[in-house]
Amino acid sequence: MMKRLLYRPFFIKLFNWEYWPFSVVYAPIYFYWIWLCLRAKSFFFFNTANPSIKNGGFLMESKKEIYDIIPPAYYPKTLFFKAGTPFSTIVQQLAGQGFTYPLIAKPDIGMRGLSVKKMENVDDLLQYAAASDVDYLVQQFVAFDKEVGIFYYRYPGEARGHISGIVEKEFLTVTGDGRSSIEELLKRDKRFVLQLPVLKASFKSLMTEVPAAGEEKLLVPYGNHARGAKFINISHLADEELTNTMDAICRQVPGFYYGRLDIKYSNWQQLKQGENFSIIELNGAGSEPTHMYDPRQSIFFAWKEIIRHWNILFRISLLNHRQKKLPYMRFSSGIQMFRDNSAYVSKISNS
Repeated sequence: MMKRLLYRPFFIKLFNWEYWPFSVVYAPIYFYWIWLCLRAKSFFFFNTANPSIKNGGFLMESKKEIYDIIPPAYYPKTLFFKAGTPFSTIVQQLAGQGFTYPLIAKPDIGMRGLSVKKMENVDDLLQYAAASDVDYLVQQFVAFDKEVGIFYYRYPGEARGHISGIVEKEFLTVTGDGRSSIEELLKRDKRFVLQLPVLKASFKSLMTEVPAAGEEKLLVPYGNHARGAKFINISHLADEELTNTMDAICRQVPGFYYGRLDIKYSNWQQLKQGENFSIIELNGAGSEPTHMYDPRQSIFFAWKEIIRHWNILFRISLLNHRQKKLPYMRFSSGIQMFRDNSAYVSKISNS
């Protein structure tokens, strides 16, 4: 009886802080954020952290505009489409650029993996394009089977950047036993139980399939915590070789000083050498130190890491403000940014 209770979504979320709402996790440390705002004499000081990214990459930044400042060799082939673009135009442009299925489609302004979908064929793409109320990107699917998030920062005026955290991402995958259906296998893992409603809606026919013993079934190919990925803290692997490689890459992105790179790669040694990898996302001032979501870590560790990264963000923003004379965002603009973000989230949440 007790075991059944613990596998109910309410209790899974209650006893595992990594699933608590954003506002609950951050509430006890908001006072520290306010203290930083008072020190900066601005509630929106973070916009100067990454001068080449809208709002410093805190909210409402365009992924296309970020990709445009990254050397093309470092990210997947990508095309931007306005909402309502005729499907014939989409197909024509994709064919002209040599895209092949599978593809990834996602909102140009996105967050937490909302409305990110894998397109296996032209029908999937047609359905996505017809349903999207916002501008979106179509990318070539990256076949590398490993993904990490590497948090990078560099203080203005310093010659070398730093890695402050690394998270390894385990995609939502079940392993068959030759007897149980995929739905039954999912019900055995608390992390997967939370994803069951979405998975049953997306893969209704797949739920009754019985994988062979030892057979792995990848159900969600996205390294997103909200989509069932498990985050593992591997920050201890941030050695000098990896730091030098990430620094060399990030210094090629103009005006980028602070944020997290979500990277798919082939194997760790090649990534350290800057080979066989692809930057899936480059996130700015709004980046979380996602290595804190490792289920082995406590909420106290999370608070410590958030505050540590806020301090780095504050210092970088202040240096850019003072040295480069970059103005902080006006209060009215900051409030409007939050309003726009709230309205935008409701749009992509329903797609």
